[in-house]
Amino acid sequence: MPSFKHSTYPLFAGKHRKHPGGRGNAGGQHHHRIHFDKYHPGYFGKVGIRNYHQKSPDMLYTSLTLVYPSGRYENTRSMSVNMYANTLVHIGMSGFYKVLGKGRLPKQPIIVKAKYFSLKAEKKIKAAGGMCVLTA
Repeated sequence: MPSFKHSTYPLFAGKHRKHPGGRGNAGGQHHHRIHFDKYHPGYFGKVGIRNYHQKSPDMLYTSLTLVYPSGRYENTRSMSVNMYANTLVHIGMSGFYKVLGKGRLPKQPIIVKAKYFSLKAEKKIKAAGGMCVLTA
């Protein structure tokens, strides 16, 4: 073997050579970019804006009757959404976002509009013959 090849010859064998590409995700935007672009698209960068100061208060299922004894109910007989439910409740108009399912309501069908519903609240409202309407 010529002597000029002798010093690099051991590198041809598949031996462990410490960390030739860097440790972990090193080089994801440089020498490993092809791998990251193909198998992990969207890994780098930011998306959208998050409002850290926005509050999203919850409303308990039992509080529906306390907050809305007669005030913000609307008659929905003209609406063909559900002929049996004659009560429409807007949760967002009072500054609430989510309806939680703790407590009991009368067995009166009710249509509730809110951003979010817990599974328990949704089951209880539907069991009473009402509807859960998601709003944006």
